[in-house]
Amino acid sequence: MSEEVKTGVYKHYKNKEYKVLYTAVNTENKEEVVVYQAMYGDGKIWVRPKKMFLEEVEIDGQKKPRFQFILEDNNDWQNKYKRALADYQNLLKQTAKEKMEFAVYANEQMLREILPVYDNLKMAMEHHNGETTDDWLKGVEHVVKQFKDALGKIGVEEIKIKDKKFDHNLMDALSSEGTEDKSLDGLVAKQVKAGYKLNGKVIEPVKVIVYKLKN
Repeated sequence: MSEEVKTGVYKHYKNKEYKVLYTAVNTENKEEVVVYQAMYGDGKIWVRPKKMFLEEVEIDGQKKPRFQFILEDNNDWQNKYKRALADYQNLLKQTAKEKMEFAVYANEQMLREILPVYDNLKMAMEHHNGETTDDWLKGVEHVVKQFKDALGKIGVEEIKIKDKKFDHNLMDALSSEGTEDKSLDGLVAKQVKAGYKLNGKVIEPVKVIVYKLKN
């Protein structure tokens, strides 16, 4: 495998500097050549066989490279800068994504602790025995409304299932209830526990009982 010739600035053994532009192949003999430009005078462009470009010369009994690499091409630095910048931007995006995912996960965990309290308050309203005072009921209704508004502001919505067929993406079927009405087969018979979405994602499926056609 032949030695690589990098683009950049080289010093000739006679102390003149040249900029390697690129390498090429001679179509006649398939020999690799180096195309380089003088960094002095009128900037003449030269072509030399790669083998000769890389060879050593003997000066005062000492061998030294015909061309000594001294500096990378500015374009190489620009390309490296652009790659580094792109890598940094990707890192920022990945970090932001991970932070967002962690925040969503944390919100879900917190909501799983809070939502049962909300459900219990709603159940207390639905099943109060009528012996409680109106002030008590109004107080609970007010708290439930505040709860609902606060949850709505952070993207929580209750899943609506009235008159809907069972959907495994939104619901968990706890049991079934027999029916002879074909039109009811597969519909939700009863909601046992409310379900919720957070910004469109199901975080708590609705617990339901489903109608099943009797044989």
